Amino acid sequence: MEKSEELKIIHEKWFQACKCELKITAKQPVPGNGNPESKIVFIGEAPGKSEDEQGVPFVGAAGKFLAEMLEKIGLKREEIYITNIVKYRPPNNRDPLPEEKDACRQWLHEELNFIKPKLIVFLGRHSMNDFFPAEKISAVHGKLLIKKFANIDTKYFLALYHPAAALYNGGMRETLLDDFKKIPKILEKIQKDTETIK
Repeated sequence: MEKSEELKIIHEKWFQACKCELKITAKQPVPGNGNPESKIVFIGEAPGKSEDEQGVPFVGAAGKFLAEMLEKIGLKREEIYITNIVKYRPPNNRDPLPEEKDACRQWLHEELNFIKPKLIVFLGRHSMNDFFPAEKISAVHGKLLIKKFANIDTKYFLALYHPAAALYNGGMRETLLDDFKKIPKILEKIQKDTETIK
């Protein structure tokens, strides 16, 4: 069976199993999307209006900006994998509540452990704080974070500002573009680290 088919089965299982209350108000679930063989997984916060309508993460203005940034480092959207902490749109795009994040967490972990990316990139503070609750994104953006979690295979993380926040803030946009350009070098470093361990 192809890896993409196996991933589809995982998502279909969670469409039924996920107990997130947002199911009631959202139009549909928005599972992760992209290449299941990707070395990088990007994690956002939650689906917005366009995502809820199309059932695909990052298809609005923030998604277009993300695609532009990927192009700048020689990657296409279909080469990477992108998902969210929460798989259903919160009403009026409010921040997801802790219990909504909890309800979707196992789904996210299964996704991550199936893909086994070398690097997990957080898009915004919400996804970062789900893994690193004590960190402030203003302090750690663009820096490689290394931590071994009990239930996730990947141990390399990078926090970036959320493309939606950066779209309308010139200074933050420049910072995000600069941080984004570090991704290829960070992947090289991870590759060297893993080879040394072997």
